Amino acid sequence: MASLKNIATEPPPEQPVRRVFDTGFYILALSALAAGVLVVILKGWGRALEIARDEMMFMVVLAPKIATGMFIAATLPLLLPRDKVAIWIGRESGLRGLLIAGFAGAAIPGGPAMTFPLAASFGLVGADVGAIMAFVTSWALLSLNRTLIWEFSFLPVDLVWWRVLLCLPFPILIGLAARAIFARRSV
Repeated sequence: MASLKNIATEPPPEQPVRRVFDTGFYILALSALAAGVLVVILKGWGRALEIARDEMMFMVVLAPKIATGMFIAATLPLLLPRDKVAIWIGRESGLRGLLIAGFAGAAIPGGPAMTFPLAASFGLVGADVGAIMAFVTSWALLSLNRTLIWEFSFLPVDLVWWRVLLCLPFPILIGLAARAIFARRSV
C-alpha cells in the first residue's frame, strides 16, 4: 500500500506546460467555422451577424463568472491545508473520500465556470482523481440547486425522485473506476 507523502515539506509536482492552441482548440475552432459557414449558406449573412452579436453579448455576461471561477481556483490551493485535503479526499481516503466528494459536488451551487476550476484546484491540493471525478459527476447528476429550483418546479415529483435515486450510485462508481484506471497507469 502506498503511503502519503509529507506534503508539508515536499513541493507539489510540476504541472506540465499546456499550450493555448492545442488539438481541442483546433477541433472547436474548425467546428465553429464550419457551423458559421453553414449558417451563411443556409440563412444568409444577416442571420450569421445576428448570431455573432448575440454570442458576443453572451460572452460579456459569462466572462465575469469565468474570471471568478479562475480566481477561486487560483486562491483555493493557497487556503486549503494540503495534509487535510489528502486525508479527507486524497488517494488513501477510500470510499469515505468518494462520498465526501460526491456530497460536495451535489451541494455546490453554480455552473461549470465555478465547478471545473474548483475541481482542478482540489486536485492541486491533494485530492485524487477518483474524488475529483466523483465531485464533478455528482455536480452534473445530483446538483441540489438544479433539482430543488428547476426540476421540482417543472417536472412531476415522482419523476424527479426516480431520476435522483437512479443517479445516486454513479458518482461513487465513476470515482472507483477512475481510481482503478489511473492506478494501472501509474504502475
